[in-house]
Amino acid sequence: MKIAFVLFDGMTTLDFAGFFEAITWMGILGAKENVTWDFCSNKEEITDDRGLTVKVTHVYPDLSVYDLLFVPGGFATRSLRFDAAFITWLQTSGNVTYKVSVCTGALLLGAAGFLHGKKATTNPSAYELLTPYCSEVVKKRIVRDGNLFTGGGVSASIDLGLFVIESLTDSDFAQQVQQKMDYPYYQAGQISKVSLE
Repeated sequence: MKIAFVLFDGMTTLDFAGFFEAITWMGILGAKENVTWDFCSNKEEITDDRGLTVKVTHVYPDLSVYDLLFVPGGFATRSLRFDAAFITWLQTSGNVTYKVSVCTGALLLGAAGFLHGKKATTNPSAYELLTPYCSEVVKKRIVRDGNLFTGGGVSASIDLGLFVIESLTDSDFAQQVQQKMDYPYYQAGQISKVSLE
């Protein structure tokens, strides 16, 4: 499994880091074969919404070569969704099997057309902004609609990471990762409580 982590100026780092910490355990612990990941952006260096600078290894890569696309949020998504070059680049992931967003990253997936006819969620402060992009905004922490996974506000990133792990493996492995992360709050085996299409 090849994962693309999309980064951009003004992103919220916890949106990215929580999911990143969880999902990469699939490779570290060998739950899936050949799990690799790349940090992708529209520029070689980005600065998050609190001044942290990150160097990016893949600038405008062809996203179609990945199996999972992850998009974090941050206040910058409100304007970035109107950046034609950025959205056109995101659209190169059209055939990517799994698309995942946390917080207002859903606005970027929506602007790229990936939420059309789908149920999704985002940060509660952005429910109205998400409404035009999807069939229904579900006011839950995690929403899955087929192979589209969306998470709510910032800290939902960790829970969403564990949920995606559980969806791609099983609850035993999700619990194993929880123990590695010392994160007791996710309830493995509760997939039925998440909005599923």
